[in-house]
Amino acid sequence: MASYKNFKSKNNKHTIDRYDIYEDSFNTPATPSDNSNIIKRHIHKWTEFCAFLRFYPDIFFDMIKPETGGIKLDLYQRVMMRVLSRFQQNYFCIPRGGSKTLVQIMVAYHTAITHPNITIAITASTKESAVKIWKEKHDEILRFYPSIADEIKSANFAKDSGRVLFANGAVIDNLANAQQSKGLRRRRGSLEESALIDKDLYEDAIEPIFNIPRTTVTGEIDPAELNGQINRFSTSGYKNSDEYEKILTMVKEMTDLKGTYVFGSDWRIPIHFGRQKISVINKARQGNVIRFRQNYLCDWIGVSDGALLNVSKLMKARVISDPELECPKDKRGNYELNEYVIGVDVARSASESNNKTAIVVGKIIRNPQGVIRQVQIVNIITPPNGLNFKEQSIAVKKIFYRYGGNLDINKSRVKAVVIDAVTIGQGLVDRLLEDVTDPETNEELGCWATINTDQKPSVPNSPPLVYCLKSQGINGEIIRTFIDYVESEKLKLIKQFDEIKEGSGRDISDLSVETARIQTQFLIDEIANLRLKKTQTTITVEQVVKRVDKDRYSATAYMLYYISLFLEKEEEDTYDESDDIIYF
Repeated sequence: MASYKNFKSKNNKHTIDRYDIYEDSFNTPATPSDNSNIIKRHIHKWTEFCAFLRFYPDIFFDMIKPETGGIKLDLYQRVMMRVLSRFQQNYFCIPRGGSKTLVQIMVAYHTAITHPNITIAITASTKESAVKIWKEKHDEILRFYPSIADEIKSANFAKDSGRVLFANGAVIDNLANAQQSKGLRRRRGSLEESALIDKDLYEDAIEPIFNIPRTTVTGEIDPAELNGQINRFSTSGYKNSDEYEKILTMVKEMTDLKGTYVFGSDWRIPIHFGRQKISVINKARQGNVIRFRQNYLCDWIGVSDGALLNVSKLMKARVISDPELECPKDKRGNYELNEYVIGVDVARSASESNNKTAIVVGKIIRNPQGVIRQVQIVNIITPPNGLNFKEQSIAVKKIFYRYGGNLDINKSRVKAVVIDAVTIGQGLVDRLLEDVTDPETNEELGCWATINTDQKPSVPNSPPLVYCLKSQGINGEIIRTFIDYVESEKLKLIKQFDEIKEGSGRDISDLSVETARIQTQFLIDEIANLRLKKTQTTITVEQVVKRVDKDRYSATAYMLYYISLFLEKEEEDTYDESDDIIYF
């Protein structure tokens, strides 16, 4: 036992009694009668020890690590932990497999143990997302560090709520980035997948929560404590977004030594330390280029200057809980009185890496006066590449009927099918103007006519359903219309899968439903990759990365242009005769 030692001071003039706080067998040689004096005499050592543990969370976990098991912390994880314990604001942009979430929760538990009565909030885009992430890591920490359980008084997790109460009165819980969190108070917080969080809502409802500092057991405020600390954890998002501006600001503050730290890496760090398999990286590299750059390269995607619009507007527009795979029917089996417009951008290629035909279904929502309040993109379909124009026309007509389309214009829920009829798109228009039978069901799909051209259909008096868009000369107007619908918040998109509450009765396992969500994400990817290009006569858009398509954007823009041109109704001002009276 080596808990109590005599050792000489640096000048070798006298010896000092030392109690080795790092020895497992530490016992004070004092008698029970003078314990209070021992505590008073060595209070400075315990104070230094507590400060040491607060400053070195990785060593804290080393000390409580069991003889067998535990986590072998790597160098970069130790750096992350120490940064989280020393800086007022932190941003960690780390790839998948980088263990950023585990480190985040470990440091939160360390902070709760070393700061009595502190309150910490874990925030994500929804409360469900925060709890799902947190619960998994909670179980993992207790498995690797069983002694942590002695510090926890209670732990409760539900579908949308989590709360861990520590023996010293500290509390960790989760908050939603929503108005319902307004007015709450916490001392520190962390944002999981912060690139997905709505900035305006966060600044209004969440950021003020952390403004009041923790008081110590003596009722004082420690000036050296990181009160109001906010940590952000995410993979990369999009340039020209609010989150991109935030990380640039934090980098500038870090260089100015303002108590901010930004930590970034790519897939090489988890691969180097054996926390990710190279086979996973190679598979991801062969998939979607945007997903690979964001999830594994931590590249911020899109345009920083001259972007089509602020991508945060599109993220905020993702409010539709469920895609519509068809027009709903009432109890009698009749289609509901919905109003749809279908936009089509045509491509023809056998290569899956090339542009794809995109079919976008827009649902119009009007107020009681008939004014359009929303245009909801309820589904996006991309038929397989390599289909000839006849096969593509069959696909378009089947989608038309799925959404309540009818050859009787007055009964049709689909008001028009808008197609870019320049060059290759004309081939699809020609086929739509022919009578055709579905080869799979032997169902007659009918013949259509155009709304705005003199082209004759194969069957006379066919219903005018095809609007042939000639984008040359009106590109600028199409772009301005698209921007207007986004900026005015009329355009609404489908939510991400993670934002859908489990157990809500929705069939989230349906492949078509999940595909609609993925296609919506691809639409945002395409828009983020577009830069405005001005010429002497008009404006156009160009792709920053040529490998990223723009077909979904084009189909959406064509559809919105048609709605703006033919279906919009101006809101009428109410006229009051008393306004004409002049009082003297």
